[in-house]
Amino acid sequence: MSTGFQGKFHRQNMLSHFAKGLVRRSRSKCELCDKSGVKLEVYELPPLDEEPSVDGCIFICESCHKQIANPKKMVPSHWRCLNHSLWSEVPAVQVMAVRMLRRLAKADHRWAIELLEHAYLEPELDEWAVLAD
Repeated sequence: MSTGFQGKFHRQNMLSHFAKGLVRRSRSKCELCDKSGVKLEVYELPPLDEEPSVDGCIFICESCHKQIANPKKMVPSHWRCLNHSLWSEVPAVQVMAVRMLRRLAKADHRWAIELLEHAYLEPELDEWAVLAD
């Protein structure tokens, strides 16, 4: 894959092709917090594969995206929604939910710790969840 501006443009172009499928999969709601009626964007879970795939992406709202990108500005109460998204049928959503719960647990949010105690991911998904930590 090419690097620099062309590489980034190529990747963004490929991700934009996933949007239609992600809209269907998410039913036009944020796959993490379940908000509807807001602008949603494709978020690619790190670590990034050389070629993007829809299986490595989730469709999320701006609020979730900003808090994922900047953990210091996380609003813990916003993430109570993870109680639902943790049990999603979409592996990438499960992985992102566990990653966010782990961040919250490190900040000593008791509800997140308790939710993680009840969480279960298949071994390969748990491995994926750890890769970005």
